[in-house]
Amino acid sequence: MEIACSILHNFSLVLFFALPVLVAAQTANISLGSSLVASEDSSPWHSPSKEFAFGFRRIGDQNLFLLAIWFDAIPDRTIVWYANDGKTAPEGSKLELGVDGQFTLTTPQGKEIWKPDNMVDKASYAAMLDTGNFILADNDSNHIWESFRDPTDTILPTQIMERGGLLSSRRTENNYEKGRFQLRLLPDGNLVLNPIALPTDNAYGAYYNSDTNDIANDTNSGFRLVFNESGYLYVVRRNGNNKNLTSGSISSPQDFYYRATLDVDGIFTQYAHPKSPANGSSWVQSWTPVWFEPKDICSGIKGDLGGGVCGFNSYCILQSNGRPTCQCLPGFSLFDQDDKFSGCKQDNLQTCDPYAPNPEELYETKFLSNLVWRTSANYEELGPSNEVDCRDSCISDCNCVVAVTYAGKCWKKKLPLSSGMVDISTYGKVFIKIPKANLTSRELPSPESINQRDQATAILVISIILGISVFLNLLFMAASSIAFIFSYHKRQKHAGVSSILETNLRSFTFENLKNATDGFREELGRGAFGIVYKGILSSPSSTTLIAVKKLNNPIQDGEKEFVAEASAIAKTHHKNLVRLLGFCEEGQHRLLVYEFMSNGTLASFLFGISKPDWNKRVQIAFGIARGLAYLHEECGTQIIHCDIKPQNILLDDSFTARISDFGLAKLLMNEQTRTLTAVRGTKGYVAPEWFRNMPITAKVDVYSFGVMLLEIIFCRKSLDVEKENEEEVILVDWVYDCYRCRRLDKLVENDEEAKIDMRSVERFVMVAIWCIQEDPSLRPSMKMVTQMIEGVVQVSMPPCPCPFSSFC
Repeated sequence: MEIACSILHNFSLVLFFALPVLVAAQTANISLGSSLVASEDSSPWHSPSKEFAFGFRRIGDQNLFLLAIWFDAIPDRTIVWYANDGKTAPEGSKLELGVDGQFTLTTPQGKEIWKPDNMVDKASYAAMLDTGNFILADNDSNHIWESFRDPTDTILPTQIMERGGLLSSRRTENNYEKGRFQLRLLPDGNLVLNPIALPTDNAYGAYYNSDTNDIANDTNSGFRLVFNESGYLYVVRRNGNNKNLTSGSISSPQDFYYRATLDVDGIFTQYAHPKSPANGSSWVQSWTPVWFEPKDICSGIKGDLGGGVCGFNSYCILQSNGRPTCQCLPGFSLFDQDDKFSGCKQDNLQTCDPYAPNPEELYETKFLSNLVWRTSANYEELGPSNEVDCRDSCISDCNCVVAVTYAGKCWKKKLPLSSGMVDISTYGKVFIKIPKANLTSRELPSPESINQRDQATAILVISIILGISVFLNLLFMAASSIAFIFSYHKRQKHAGVSSILETNLRSFTFENLKNATDGFREELGRGAFGIVYKGILSSPSSTTLIAVKKLNNPIQDGEKEFVAEASAIAKTHHKNLVRLLGFCEEGQHRLLVYEFMSNGTLASFLFGISKPDWNKRVQIAFGIARGLAYLHEECGTQIIHCDIKPQNILLDDSFTARISDFGLAKLLMNEQTRTLTAVRGTKGYVAPEWFRNMPITAKVDVYSFGVMLLEIIFCRKSLDVEKENEEEVILVDWVYDCYRCRRLDKLVENDEEAKIDMRSVERFVMVAIWCIQEDPSLRPSMKMVTQMIEGVVQVSMPPCPCPFSSFC
């Protein structure tokens, strides 16, 4: 036994020391100063095996080039990754790995058009690997960026996609910009396919899911999608079990190339391609599907929003091979002739003429069978009704475009029509109303065709209408003059008081809100600038819970804070921000009306008796980061919150984090980047620059978020004087001490869920340490923070946050 162990140990040592040599043999490093130019004659950078290439590919007939990675050992040179969101670059553009370690794509005029996202460190070299992964590495050979972590529409063997990762289909076969479908590994562990609302990333309902989420037991949920080197695709669950996606056996990877691509038709497909021609013949083989989902995409997309797989006003036909084809309705044609999934438009716009005695002269009808729209709502249902009555009713109805008759009833539909499909199990007849192509305005019935009596009646009616119109106009002008004079005097009296009236928010009277809150009876919370009460707005059709913030000191400072907060919130719209519903500005009363958050504050959620669910905490951290990134970088006017803390984060019905309390917000115009102001915020979350007479930037919110991120991870307050161990009193000091000593396990001793996900715990801690750096310039932006905590970009090792403290 000892001899066997000795042999195994020696073999391990040999393998360990041989590994760098083996890795070096598999790479062909690209040195600093290397470059590629977009042209037909440009030679790409190859992997050592020459199976993959990285460089420029000409797209279409124009002199436009795509920076891409492709299989270079097969005739069709299939593209598996592309830069710049699929946008092409003009001929003569240059990709350069500069001597300064930057990796950039520039136009012939030198304008930068792409560089890798969130590459914190400078590169020392690049390499195209035999796996199809293009990497940028530092002096220690750490990958500071790689194409495998920034996938487009394809993943390759040995590639892994973590929670939060996604693939996007391309627009068309020859247009590599973002298409209408996504593959995502959701934070709950479910792998889903869903359409999106271009040009945004707003996702509609999933039409496929892997069923790898388990709300009751998160250890049974998926946390990464793996495409292993043997060619199998599967979702790995936290408990170590796998959910296999690839069905059937896979041929040897020595003989076949594999890829998994989200195709332009929304189907996620695993393909295989032989590595060499069969029996020495000329190469005629192509990519063959091994596995795909969903099996029936035509009926899979069922949501009320979006146009389905084929777009609006078309219908989907499922072929025997499981792929969809799309057809426009009669009288319609494709929006984009190059994109068969773009949906359809009417060839001739529908005309509605009230004088037409015979609508049949304006339209023709065609009928189809076995056609159904599962998501386009009927706007009218007639019954009993036969086919003739149904058809005639649609022709006479200006809104109707399609009428469906079945079992003695008639259903009418109007544009746009979504998610149409052929279904042989559907019976009945579908009438399509088509405006006649040769119809001109001269063929329309004219007023001259009306008899003399009707003309006289029309003249009398018009005369009466004109007389009334003149009278009303005079009355309106008088009323407007009075209103203007009254408004002018009021503005003079309250000059500069309220910009909030310029918004579309609802205005409440004080009596309204007093009644809604039952005399301000139930208090939800209080802060430095006001008290929040629970209220109910009632209407004949519904009741709505609200939160009413009644501001303190309305005579002195309240009005200023009121205008600042209301104006700030009114200009924002994001799912991670509390929505302002209305306001009251009556006499000395200043109140704000918000949507009610049923799950209270993040503070009560984190610091209660029981430890909250780990995944909920992670999602809350993601949401807060996204909300702050929106305030800092995506608003028309940049907003610095200045008081980020758990008490100012509210949780809605689904525990989605909502940033609240903009009473301390400092608004900056677009051309401004910083402000000098008095100290604001809450002890424990305040950035050091507040006390040093330094310019205040959005980095103060980054600092506060870093402190709060640690509170979210470890479910304890940033300052806990009740701790017996003095080292644990200040959370940021204790966390950095544990991180420095590589003992993060001490921080999660009583958190079994966090222990299972120590990789994420470490990433979050590293991000938090970057956020609480004493030097504001070292802190990342909130956009960068969001990408780091979501695992989109690699997090480098942070320096000591307080270089002059005892533990640094």
